[in-house]
Amino acid sequence: MTVKTRFAPSPTGYLHIGGVRTALFSWAYARKHKGEFLLRIEDTDLARSTAESVNIILDGMNWIGLHYDNADNVVYQTRRFDRYKEVIAQLLESGHAYHCYCSKEELEAMREQAEKEGTATYDRRWRPEAGKSLPPIPEGVEPVVRFKTPLDGATAWHDLVKGDISIPNEALDDLIIARADGTPTYNFCVVVDDYDMGVTHVIRGDDHVNNTPKQINILKAIGAALPEYAHLPMILNEQGRKISKRSGDTVAITDFGAMGILPEAMLNYLARLGWAHGDDEFFTMEQFVEWFDLKDVSPSPSRMDLKKLYWINGEHIKITPNDQLAQLLQKRLAVRGLTDTSQPPLEDVLALVKDRAQDLNTLADECLYFYQKQTPAETDVQKHWDDEAAARMLRFADKLEGVAEWNAESIHDLFKPFCDEENIKMGKLGMPLRLAVCGTAKTPSVDEVLALIGKEEVLRRIRS
Repeated sequence: MTVKTRFAPSPTGYLHIGGVRTALFSWAYARKHKGEFLLRIEDTDLARSTAESVNIILDGMNWIGLHYDNADNVVYQTRRFDRYKEVIAQLLESGHAYHCYCSKEELEAMREQAEKEGTATYDRRWRPEAGKSLPPIPEGVEPVVRFKTPLDGATAWHDLVKGDISIPNEALDDLIIARADGTPTYNFCVVVDDYDMGVTHVIRGDDHVNNTPKQINILKAIGAALPEYAHLPMILNEQGRKISKRSGDTVAITDFGAMGILPEAMLNYLARLGWAHGDDEFFTMEQFVEWFDLKDVSPSPSRMDLKKLYWINGEHIKITPNDQLAQLLQKRLAVRGLTDTSQPPLEDVLALVKDRAQDLNTLADECLYFYQKQTPAETDVQKHWDDEAAARMLRFADKLEGVAEWNAESIHDLFKPFCDEENIKMGKLGMPLRLAVCGTAKTPSVDEVLALIGKEEVLRRIRS
């Protein structure tokens, strides 16, 4: 059997981080078992689904690097209405579905009664049974189609995350599978799609647990083999509440890209939300696929921790080749007014500074002073620039001008003799020198910084 998993987002907005974590676990499970990871767009909510949201999903999946195996044949539910009508007709013919002519007023009265009694909402008055008389069909009412849910026993399954789950069938409604206008409903479309796509493992959020018994019963009615189910726990915000953009939470995957998070770091972080491999925090996706098992997924909710996300991102920045980082930084540097990074070569700059940043935005800021002297902070000036600093910097510039081979070692060799000659400690040279050349007191080793910036530019900055 070929393992097939699927990610099935609804294009009604942004690509949510919870959805991406679901996609990641589905992708990893398929890759682990040499199977297929499929994408389905559940766009039957015609009022809210938009082409723009579809593109956001596709772009987000591309950015995060979760490549699906049906890229040339993504399943769109709105293109499958004929297939849904065909299966509904089969269910009606086999007696597993029936027409219901209830008015909105009747349904509202049933709902109120069910809330009082704690029973299923629909009283099944239009459900055909042996020896039962049905109400007269009202004039001018277009019926919905309801699924004939079994009345006895329970619907049970072994959830690969939550363990054994059993729901009494008497607690389930005869759910509507086609509306009065003929359009199919969510739970029905999902069943037909999973069946036709050959999905073997349904890995999704645990907000779908209540949908699973409904879908299992429909699958049985159409004679389909049941997939395995795994329901993933919710992701909470840092305060332990449900993530919400209204609460100021960052939830769209593209927002994390704008924050300077690498996609591989985001995947690494999301993998650790609800899953663990010992104490490992930092790993590649190749390692994750090798280690991943649904039995290691916790059934309890996970909590966002931006501090840990940035730490993991910093670790991934360190191992990213400098040529790749240079490409990632070009747009960020251009926004900061820097377009020419040929001298010094940006890759050489990154080799020196990338250990100092935990996100691409900070990394871009770290690169600026190699190309353009920055305006120093007033607090740094007050702390490190005394009355002697300007004259001392000019004297040190004269020493630098005499350096024959411009490299970090030759520059470093000037420091101690100059400090002895001036009767100062290194801080009185190093910090003002950073301010004079870079415009910031926070840089890597100053000799390496000067070496990269270049002799002519260093002298120009000091003497200006």
